[in-house]
Parts: sequence; C-alpha cells; structure tokens
Amino acid sequence: MTAAERRRRDRFGRLAETACAVRLRFSGYRILARRFRTPVGEIDIVARRGATVVFVEVKARRDRTATEVLSPRQRARIRRAAGAFLAAHPALAGCTMRFDLMLVAPWEWPRHVVDAWRG
Repeated sequence: MTAAERRRRDRFGRLAETACAVRLRFSGYRILARRFRTPVGEIDIVARRGATVVFVEVKARRDRTATEVLSPRQRARIRRAAGAFLAAHPALAGCTMRFDLMLVAPWEWPRHVVDAWRG
C-alpha cells in the first residue's frame, strides 16, 4: 500500500467517524471522546446518553460490505480500551456500559447497531 493510499483511507475513515458522531448527536448522545487510544486498544467514539456510556466501533467501506462482524480479538481489544477509558474517568463509574457498531457506506446515513455485542 502506498503512502497516498494510506492517507486516502485515513481521510475516508475520519470522514466516516465524523458522520457517525453527527448521527449520534442527532439521536441525543453527547460525544465524550473520538479516537481514544491506549496501549491496549482504540475506541473510535465514546458517547453518553443518560446513564449509559456507549463505546462505538465504526466500520466504513467504499462498497456495501461494511456489515462484517468484528473478530473476538477486536472485541477484546475494544473492551480493554473501554476499561482504560472508565479508569481515566472515574465520574462515569456508575454508568451502564454498552458496545455499539456503526456501519458506513457511501451516500447512506450511517447505520447504528445498538448493543452489537456484550462486554
């Protein structure tokens, strides 16, 4: 993969995450963090609505194959990163935690899969 292709993919991914953040805001969520990185993993979007903290994985594809399932390894990595996020934000300790998936394809509103898997 060339450097130009890597930049193009990164730009597309950032655009997809922005579209998902906008969709979440319209749905009443407050965005707490985007691209939260830790040594144990990364979370694309962390949002909150009421007493629920939602950890969102964004899957974006140029074609319509974005519905692929996350591997158990990816889920575990996101779960560990969620634990690190909550440890860094003790005020959220009493909140319910949920893992969602958002699917993005060109020219479509992002699809939000609520409670896509259990932590």
